[in-house]
Amino acid sequence: MHILVCILWFSIISRDAENDAICEFQQFYLSKLSLEFIVIRCFSLTISWQIFIMVYSKKFQKSLASFSLSVVLVADLVIAQKVPPASAEIVNSSIGNAVTFSCNDSEAKIKAQNGPRVVSGSSAFYIGYQQVSSNNKNPITIRFNNGMRIWCRTDYETTNDDGTGYGLYWSGGNFLYGVYSSTGSQPGNDFRRFATGRWLSSYGSGGGPKVAVIARINPANGEVYYATFLSAKKADNGNTNSLVVRSLSWDGTNLTVQAKSWWTPRRTNTNSMTCSGPSPYIYTAVFTGDLTRVNSASAATCS
Repeated sequence: MHILVCILWFSIISRDAENDAICEFQQFYLSKLSLEFIVIRCFSLTISWQIFIMVYSKKFQKSLASFSLSVVLVADLVIAQKVPPASAEIVNSSIGNAVTFSCNDSEAKIKAQNGPRVVSGSSAFYIGYQQVSSNNKNPITIRFNNGMRIWCRTDYETTNDDGTGYGLYWSGGNFLYGVYSSTGSQPGNDFRRFATGRWLSSYGSGGGPKVAVIARINPANGEVYYATFLSAKKADNGNTNSLVVRSLSWDGTNLTVQAKSWWTPRRTNTNSMTCSGPSPYIYTAVFTGDLTRVNSASAATCS
């Protein structure tokens, strides 16, 4: 009650008297008490409040400091939780010179070779070759998760064909393609067993010129789903000629291959193009994802 009177008293001093309703309310209470009593009582309350503040100020300051520290710690924790992690490394496509390694090599050792490598987050794939004899290489493909080997495959081609692996494309999900080389068909297990019913099912006629093999691979275990050969075809005798893949890209449906093709690149129906000027020709072929068809094929100065 006394506090209310004090509030009313100070309100009388500070408020504009134009509000008649408030003035009448204030005057009603003030008329019950003498002005001296109000002043003394308000002064007493003011002194008591100041003493209360002085007594408890140290406790209050300690509590306030503790509360402030808690707020800071909680704020720091919230900020730390909200700070996004560093961007994960993503490399979808990699074409390069073939490098040699084995299934027993660590990821650090293989990575140091600077060969073709695709990566998304903690998973990485590498491709290359093993030197199995003085004049024969076999392709090798390996996967690591957080530096731990998940699988390693050396059984895609184990013939006397001098084959290597020199390119990869990985969507980061289910679509993993490997690019391999072939110099001719030899007795034994090679990519022909994966290429039945695909765009080109074999190396073709002749032997010696280096061509490409594109294989779709299961990222989980390294099994080859299917593969196709990709080569040039000589216009005069139909023998196979050299082709080297330069890049791979994926749009979710089709696999686009850019390559250097020697005389001459193939049309979508696998026949030779008609070309002018010297080879190699910059060649682009757009494959369906299952490698059964080429939707479009083009090369500079060729038709």
